[in-house]
Amino acid sequence: MRARDRAMADDLRKKLEDYSNKHKKLAGIDPPENKESLIEQMIDSIRRIKFVDAIRQRKISNLRIDSSSELFDPIRAAIVHATNGDSEEACWLIFLAIHFGKSSVGGWSFVRDIYSALGAGYLWNWKRISFNPDAFTDWLAKNYQSFNNANYRFGNHRKYESINPTKSNFTGLVTKSYVNWVLDSGSHKNLFINALNNSNNDPRLTFRHLYKSMKVFRFGRTAKFDYLTMLAKIGLVKIEADSAYMGAATGPVDGARLLFTGVSTANISRNDLDKLLLDLDLHLQVGMQVLEDSLCNWQKSPSEFKAFRG
Repeated sequence: MRARDRAMADDLRKKLEDYSNKHKKLAGIDPPENKESLIEQMIDSIRRIKFVDAIRQRKISNLRIDSSSELFDPIRAAIVHATNGDSEEACWLIFLAIHFGKSSVGGWSFVRDIYSALGAGYLWNWKRISFNPDAFTDWLAKNYQSFNNANYRFGNHRKYESINPTKSNFTGLVTKSYVNWVLDSGSHKNLFINALNNSNNDPRLTFRHLYKSMKVFRFGRTAKFDYLTMLAKIGLVKIEADSAYMGAATGPVDGARLLFTGVSTANISRNDLDKLLLDLDLHLQVGMQVLEDSLCNWQKSPSEFKAFRG
């Protein structure tokens, strides 16, 4: 562990022990190795969130926004567009990044080559796709076999998606439903303004409003959570996760059950787990995104820290 992380680890350790001793027993971290593994997962989650903030402060190479370059990165490109005042394109790139994910083999190549229309001389940018989402669906149906190699794999969180138009999980349908969700408000900007107005400008209530309104095909709990938290990290809308959204979760639920009972299969409701996590975060002050992410990864290897990437 890096020196600058040790102070954070000491603080988290003290707070976890204090909470367990004085508030609610955290049986899952009674074994010292479990406690240390969870702390490392929390630090890893915090570091990833801070990384996005850090790259926002740096000069970003033009190659990161160039879809003809192997260095293309949709997250960094979104930051550039947001900085330049084009929040619509920034939000669209975040959607593409979340939907396709970053492959352990091909990196961002799937997003890059979809976005660049396989080098056809135009981009499937927000202006084009929001004008005619059916055109993208038709293009993908005609060209999907061009993506049939190892470089074009969805990220781990989206591994059950497909660009095959004969499949029920066809990406064209996902994309069209996303466009319709946004255009129901006219634009991303109006969507966020309406959500803020309906939530008294409360960041947590606004997150909940957007989460519940996001009727995007095949965007379940994880995809919606990842999309909205990335919007917040890049600064496109002032929102903060108000919950770990346990309703349809698997990994975070197992992790929370393990943490509070010592057994990942304990009979404790998701609603109760969510309340317990909100109470725990009042003490830890790390945010629900960190708790959701770290518990999901921790339950995969409770006694030994292992880095997992979505």
